[in-house]
Amino acid sequence: MASPGPSGPSGPSGLAGVAAAAPRDPLEGARQIATEIARDAGKVLLEGWGTRPAIGFKSEDINLVTEYDKRSEALIVTRLAAAFPGDRIVAEEGTTVSGDAGALRVWYVDPLDGTTNFAHGMPIFSVSIGLSVNRRPVLGVVEAPAVGWSFAGTITGGASTLNGKPIVPSRIDRLASALLVTGFPYARNPVQTNLPEWAAFTAAAQGTRRFGSAALDLCFVACGWLDGYWERALHPWDLVAGAAIILGASGRVSDLDGTPFDGETGRILASNGHLHDQMMRILQGVSRRANAPWP
Repeated sequence: MASPGPSGPSGPSGLAGVAAAAPRDPLEGARQIATEIARDAGKVLLEGWGTRPAIGFKSEDINLVTEYDKRSEALIVTRLAAAFPGDRIVAEEGTTVSGDAGALRVWYVDPLDGTTNFAHGMPIFSVSIGLSVNRRPVLGVVEAPAVGWSFAGTITGGASTLNGKPIVPSRIDRLASALLVTGFPYARNPVQTNLPEWAAFTAAAQGTRRFGSAALDLCFVACGWLDGYWERALHPWDLVAGAAIILGASGRVSDLDGTPFDGETGRILASNGHLHDQMMRILQGVSRRANAPWP
């Protein structure tokens, strides 16, 4: 796999031959840049939070977009492209930067994850910036500006943090003692509603929650507030950053059937590691009883 280290001005090509000691985490420079960008994008969102901004609709009348999604995206993409000109960038509202031909480094950007919450004045929304190398999540930054949470993590030695302090997942090892989280499709009549899975986990776990921001759901698992998360029918910009943060915190992330996670599938099972197989068996059982596609 190609090295996930920085390819922009902070990478080796920007040193002009000057010898320097390699950082402990080769992604530390990229992490700092992404964190600064996410923080500034969060400030843009705060300008509109609580104002009941005008909304538009995407494919469904429950899939919203606001001018703040677009303003945040423009800021993030412009600055990422300047910092990492060889990298590809894919953002939710349609902005794409191609980068170098065949680029294996892809930044996935959700400029406002939790738009429905944001539009109603709820504080549970975030900016999500994730880096994938050869389809593997390696770096993530998730900024929740209304509540002052800044999550970040890498899989290359930098671990994961909340407001600069290290985080780790919970140690819960019984599903009956677990607090789980999920979301539901942005479609009125989806092929798979996630309602049977929700019912099964509600019966098996201590509790289930739905907060409306996939990126934050993943961060909540990474820091041990929640113990597991599952969802399907999402996009890589919803998942890559949070997946990297969980991995950096020593949690576990996979497809619903336990195969390696790939954000392009839109499917994810994330946990503290101890609950992963138990959750997978529940999901597989629901699929089998419904004769539904698996995973």
